[in-house]
Amino acid sequence: MLASVTLVFTILPMSAQEQVITVNAKKVGAPIQSTMYGIFFEDINYAADGGLYGELIKNRSFEFPNPYTGWDISGQVSLKDDGPFERNPHYVRLAPSGHRDKHTMIENHGFFGIGVKGGEEYRFSVWARVPDGGNAKIWIDLVDNATMEEDQKLGNVGVDISGKEWKKYTAVIKPKKTFAKAHLRVWGDGKVTTDLEHVSLFPVKTYKGHENGMRLDVAQALEDLHPGVFRFPGGCIVEGTDLATRYQWKNTVGPVENRPLNENRWHYTFTHRYFPDYFQSYGLGFFEYFQLSEEIGAEPLPVLNVGMACQYQNGDDAHAPCTKEGLQQFIDDCIDLIDFANGDPATNKWAKLRADMGHPAPFNLKFLGIGNEQWEAPFFDRLAIIAPEVRKAHPEIKIIGTSGPNAEDDHFFNGWKAMRELKADLVDEHFYRDIKWYKNSMNRYSDRKFYTKDGPRVFAGEWACHDRGKKYNHAGASIYEAAFMTNIERNADLVHMATYAPLFSHVEGWQWRPDLIWYDNLFTSRTASYYVQQLYMLNKGTNVLPTTISIDGAKGVSNPVPEGEDGLFASAVIDLQKDEIIVKAINTKTESQYALINITGLSKKQLASLVKAEVTTLDCSDYEAENMPGKSELVCPAHSEIAISSGTIKAIIPAKTFALYKIKI
Repeated sequence: MLASVTLVFTILPMSAQEQVITVNAKKVGAPIQSTMYGIFFEDINYAADGGLYGELIKNRSFEFPNPYTGWDISGQVSLKDDGPFERNPHYVRLAPSGHRDKHTMIENHGFFGIGVKGGEEYRFSVWARVPDGGNAKIWIDLVDNATMEEDQKLGNVGVDISGKEWKKYTAVIKPKKTFAKAHLRVWGDGKVTTDLEHVSLFPVKTYKGHENGMRLDVAQALEDLHPGVFRFPGGCIVEGTDLATRYQWKNTVGPVENRPLNENRWHYTFTHRYFPDYFQSYGLGFFEYFQLSEEIGAEPLPVLNVGMACQYQNGDDAHAPCTKEGLQQFIDDCIDLIDFANGDPATNKWAKLRADMGHPAPFNLKFLGIGNEQWEAPFFDRLAIIAPEVRKAHPEIKIIGTSGPNAEDDHFFNGWKAMRELKADLVDEHFYRDIKWYKNSMNRYSDRKFYTKDGPRVFAGEWACHDRGKKYNHAGASIYEAAFMTNIERNADLVHMATYAPLFSHVEGWQWRPDLIWYDNLFTSRTASYYVQQLYMLNKGTNVLPTTISIDGAKGVSNPVPEGEDGLFASAVIDLQKDEIIVKAINTKTESQYALINITGLSKKQLASLVKAEVTTLDCSDYEAENMPGKSELVCPAHSEIAISSGTIKAIIPAKTFALYKIKI
């Protein structure tokens, strides 16, 4: 890599502009929050069931509006509704058909099939009984329906059922080969009737080994980011299409078998990509979100409903009454959640539930979002009632409000005005915009007339670069995301959180893109945008360093953007714990740029000790390049070294490239 950099340097034309990036290491600036860069989760694009959540069975408790959604049945199968779980009362009865060659069976399709890997173990579980007493045996097969082999089975196991009482049974299946589109068959006993409820299949190897766990490769991609904050569970699902179907956290905790089904706000929103069987099992609930936050090292940031259904879908209708009495359940939800996360199990029932679920210690919740992407009086008036009640009960919690769905309209400015008046700690800004908008917004947070030091801090809660006409995860947009983040970093005194969105997408179940991480039933892909985020998260440092760019000797403000052109963008930080200076330089031009990176403010002895820098580059010059599951990664970081002389790096930053220089002091 170093050789190729030297080659590019030697062939640059004499007319090339000389860019000088000056980093002042003496003037250590604002601290960078541990929450500065993070992740935002919403259950869109099959992000939970069929994605991050490890469950492989769709409609495992037969609670979908069509109880057999996801299932094929044969023989004597009937549906019952007096099961052992109050909020999931349905189960199936598998009775003998009365003929030796007519078999009673149920077969589940999973989420776009069931992905299994040969030689790996999968834990089957079911709640079952023999209603007439006695003993029965059921057989469980993982099958390839379309195989040309003699036997469809990839693997199978038998389970013995006994007695009239409901009990949980488990067994392990080890398929003989890898297959992305398997189905699960459960065969009834040919002579004895059996009842089955909560039919489940998980990989034994989940993230951190939890029985009700996360898909390992998907969760590992989150851990590898090293995010500082994890916002969940959305997003528009917090609001719901109506209040009855809003996300209700209290339905997502406790025994997983008794968490009720919920309608997903996204399942029938887009007629051009329509998924009528997209529901929320709530198997991935608030306990699991908190636990995952802890395990990946991120601060949890839950968002709760403010008493409003989705404004896009309802306007000013279908909301809870804007009175303290009308909003009491929403106030209670906020206060009870804080108690669930942080309370003492000895004195609080919600904290006791957390302990009973396996986490006696508090989750150390610090932040709470109230409302999502809502605007004007319907939102402001409700937050004005809820927020003071939450502050009274828990003054230690920082409350996050929102400035609405846009980043520059009247709703946005009115939102900021209201959040200042309500003394929100942070304001959640959203901007899904095209490349042109990002080009024109590279100094967004340098506007200190609007973003004042005495007001709330910024949470860039949902953002991504959407190239007009090319809304997929191509490298051409990712380089502008990298450039924009220099603006976030330089203004760390103002911006305390930033989370790209959305996070996940199944290749067969997406409705929105671009997305950070894609997967199919077997493989995960980390996009160019993922690597942009990762490079910032792994190299955020502890404090900002003043950074300026000069062009051909003309001293200018940080990161000037020539009219109608792309350019060079930079930011720098120091890590006082590791004694490192980290310079991020992004070239958005279509040709290489020569840059002198000058480190100033160090002693002569320190400058003399600087002999080389570690260099990480992300080459986004292939505009159409897209990392997707099952394909080789076209865009990923490369590593090299470069010499330093008297505190100066003579760098060539190739076209459309994010270059990161790590310098040990």
